[in-house]
Amino acid sequence: MMSAESGAPEPPTAGQRLDAAQLAEAFALFSRASEELSTAYNALQGQVSQLTERLDVLLGALPAGVVMLDRAGRIVQFNRAAESLLGSGLAGERWDAVARRFGDTGTPGELSVGNEPGARRVSLSDTALESGEGRIVLLHDVTDTHRMRLQAERNERLAAMGEMVAGLAHQLRTPLAAALLYTGNLRQPELGPADRAKVADRAIERLRYLERLIRDMLLFARGDSLGRERFGICELVGEIVHTLEPLARARQLSFVSRCDCGDLTLLGDRKALGGALTNLIENAIQATGAAGEVSVSAVRNGEFVTFHVADNGRGIEPARQGRVFEPFFTTRAEGTGLGLAIARGVARGHGGDIAFESTPGKGSLFTLSLPLLRADDSAAGAASKETS
Repeated sequence: MMSAESGAPEPPTAGQRLDAAQLAEAFALFSRASEELSTAYNALQGQVSQLTERLDVLLGALPAGVVMLDRAGRIVQFNRAAESLLGSGLAGERWDAVARRFGDTGTPGELSVGNEPGARRVSLSDTALESGEGRIVLLHDVTDTHRMRLQAERNERLAAMGEMVAGLAHQLRTPLAAALLYTGNLRQPELGPADRAKVADRAIERLRYLERLIRDMLLFARGDSLGRERFGICELVGEIVHTLEPLARARQLSFVSRCDCGDLTLLGDRKALGGALTNLIENAIQATGAAGEVSVSAVRNGEFVTFHVADNGRGIEPARQGRVFEPFFTTRAEGTGLGLAIARGVARGHGGDIAFESTPGKGSLFTLSLPLLRADDSAAGAASKETS
């Protein structure tokens, strides 16, 4: 302000001096706060660097492959395990292009990295980030696990083969001795044409039984599936029912079938699976008397399809229930005792299993469960076919 008399500036008032002091103090406080924030930021930056380093060490030490994708599906980070499985140059690639390198193994939940013999097997899982900014793909190398599983299955079959050797001689000797006896009688000159034909038919019958026994033994000993193809579940059930319905009708049985799987498909050995189901249904028909009922159904149960074969026949005695899957164990004079053992081997070869419940005098229920092909397995299999 200017003095009215002299025109010189007026000295600052006490209020003005106080405002300047407060302003200086505020600047000092701001400076100290800036220094503290800078110190805190540097400390946080150091912690972030440590955490990043630890994360890099952890990712590098993980035996599983880890691939991080951005929102567009491009690879932004990966560890050494993923690089060893998928090859170098992953940074920036689209995951759908990388997925075309996977091949179908025929085992649900498992893919091969490439189609050449000896390719590594992986189990793949895909998880979206909670922020929605991308996904994490985990690749577990299950090659050694698969080999051990095959070896365990082979050892189990060999152990079962060893246990059944004692019964094998009897199984082969009885029909062979009968066939030799019948064919020996053919040499008798006093046999008439009708008797000779009857004896020949008996010998052929025993030889056919031997042939069926040897065929079942080979199927059980091999234990693996012959091929892999995609087929409709309801289509398979319809074919089996069409084949066995006349047998049930001849025994005056009520034969009921139902398939609730719609257009669902399976990937596996269609012939082997059809044979396993046929064996279960034939056993149910044989165990059920006239006016009884046998039912066959297929339903989806989560990631599995379940085939139910039920009857209201004589059932299985509790003392025998623990042996129904044993090779050469049978209660039928014309049976080889290998049908259920083979059926269970086929189910397990496809990643499933067979279970049963039985009450004497009320019937039995056999359940064959098989895993369905997952969507990511299907996509990877289709991608591998496009590139092959």
